[in-house]
Amino acid sequence: MTDRLEERYSRQMLFAPIGKEGQQKLQNSAVLIVGIGALGTVLANHFVRAGIGHVRMVDRDYVEASNLQRQLLFDENDVRECLPKAVAAQQKLQKVNSDIKVEGIVADVTVENIHELMEGMDLVLDGTDNFQTRFLINDACFQMGLPFIYGGAVSSRGMTAMFIPEKTPCLRCFIQEGQGSGQTCDTVGVLGPVVDIVASFQAIEALKYLTDNEQAYRHSLMSFDVWRNHRYDMNFAAAKANCPTCGTKAFPALHPAAHDSVTSLCGRETVQVHTGRPFDLSEWGKRLDRIADVQTTPFLVRVQLTEGERLVLFKDGRVLVQGTEDVSRAKTLVSKYIGL
Repeated sequence: MTDRLEERYSRQMLFAPIGKEGQQKLQNSAVLIVGIGALGTVLANHFVRAGIGHVRMVDRDYVEASNLQRQLLFDENDVRECLPKAVAAQQKLQKVNSDIKVEGIVADVTVENIHELMEGMDLVLDGTDNFQTRFLINDACFQMGLPFIYGGAVSSRGMTAMFIPEKTPCLRCFIQEGQGSGQTCDTVGVLGPVVDIVASFQAIEALKYLTDNEQAYRHSLMSFDVWRNHRYDMNFAAAKANCPTCGTKAFPALHPAAHDSVTSLCGRETVQVHTGRPFDLSEWGKRLDRIADVQTTPFLVRVQLTEGERLVLFKDGRVLVQGTEDVSRAKTLVSKYIGL
């Protein structure tokens, strides 16, 4: 390590569990952050400043004005230029630390590309806003033997855990597909400090792992509510024998069923997204009525979004996104307003 780098990271190296040896381990490490929104921007900022040698960021979305309240790397110019989040984040972070590799990739993380994106990485961090992608990351990590640091934030609540193949249970041992509340930041809001807290806990667990401080790991799924002053730790137990990921190793997200499919309807400027769970139309009509122009019938809920597109929800869990043929855009809107 050069004198210049020793000076740069001196305060971090003064922390005994890291020291000079730990700093060198960070310089030789590579991390993948999936999603560069609220959680992802905090994570990337911490890692670049901490001197992790290769920070790879993947996101399918672009910067909008509503992001600026909590997505700390972006500014109004990024909104005016409609910059992809991965591009805007890379541009900002390259100016922060030119000694490391900062890589922004504009892509939708799917079964087809997740293994390639994980290649050469030491761990994967969750910066997403939907459980469909989280289960995909979870299954791919446990198949490839990479740690997965989960995080989620909505309203005033946060949740996070580090899952390590062969050493801990996985995300599916705690949360099964279809069990999500359906609440998203765009329907019930989110407080910016909650995001910072969750991502900071994620980043700390990553630093522990990358510097081989195994004795300091937190062996629990932690949840908290900063507004109501609640905190609860669900301690890890043995992995469930019937868990399809860490038990039977079936990895269902890597072999998506028909109900997980996203289909572009040819000639209709419409994308169909099947969420895999039924909708209570009356409940969803009331929930979305606060933020959009909603029409509810016994058969469907039609939602005219301020972005210009229209969502049509059906009882069987299907959502039509009308006004676009872009699959990534459709998935973004469904994640934003419905949750996946």
